[in-house]
Amino acid sequence: MTLHKRLIETEGALEASLKTKQGELASQPMQATTTIETVPLMTTTTYPPIGQTSEACPSSLAPVLAMTTTTTTLEQATSLDRQNMMKEIKALELQMAELKEAKEKLAKLEEKYDKSKQNVAEKAREVKSLEKRIRELEKELTLDKTLAEVKKILWAKIGQSITDQWQSIETIHEQMDLISLAQFKNQKARASLGNMPELVNKMIQVLNTRSKDQLVAIGIRSRNNTILLIKRVLSLRNFVQTLERKCQEMHAEVNEFITKITTLQSRGLPSLVTSAGRLLSHEHYAKRVNNYASNQITTSSST
Repeated sequence: MTLHKRLIETEGALEASLKTKQGELASQPMQATTTIETVPLMTTTTYPPIGQTSEACPSSLAPVLAMTTTTTTLEQATSLDRQNMMKEIKALELQMAELKEAKEKLAKLEEKYDKSKQNVAEKAREVKSLEKRIRELEKELTLDKTLAEVKKILWAKIGQSITDQWQSIETIHEQMDLISLAQFKNQKARASLGNMPELVNKMIQVLNTRSKDQLVAIGIRSRNNTILLIKRVLSLRNFVQTLERKCQEMHAEVNEFITKITTLQSRGLPSLVTSAGRLLSHEHYAKRVNNYASNQITTSSST
């Protein structure tokens, strides 16, 4: 824009100079005419009679010759001034033409610049629109909302998985009760056996090496009853050992289940049992899970 202003100022100066030169050129003929008119004219001219010598002619024609010489000189000066003025005018016209061409080029450049500015403005508006849309999408697709949806889906899956496996959970808790009962009964049976399993081996050896009278003498009146007693002791001993081994196996499986449940509970899974250690019913536990999941989802949405 500074270049355009300078071109306008230059054009104004050239136009003023051109008008001045044209005015001077137009006024010069008038000055020449005025100069010619101011030359003093002869009031009276005396011509010599015929036959008189021509020596008096130069003195009588001197004013006329002077006027002619002055007029010629003025015309030559005026012609020279007009030629110089025309040259200056032509130079000014050339400068005006160059200035016009420069203005046209400047106008084209300004047009391109304006179009470029329009394109830049349009791009800037598009960028602002995209930035606004991105902010709107960020508000719509916040991490909290997504996390809440993910939690909702996960808790739904967890609830369905618990429903599918609830029968197994009940069975495991029944096994825990049975293990406790079996361990109690096993301890009672082991206490009732005492050291009888060790005496059985000795009684078998006695029965195999003694006669009936010898057995009666040591207090064994019925060999068959003694054999049945030995069998009961051995059967009870084998049962106690088998039950103890089975309890250990079941206890290992239950401990594995308890370890997994404890890990899940540490991550937020509600407890399966009451404060007294009894397993909840499926309906009560489903309500507990739903309430806990709702609180988690609400907390995620509010934050």
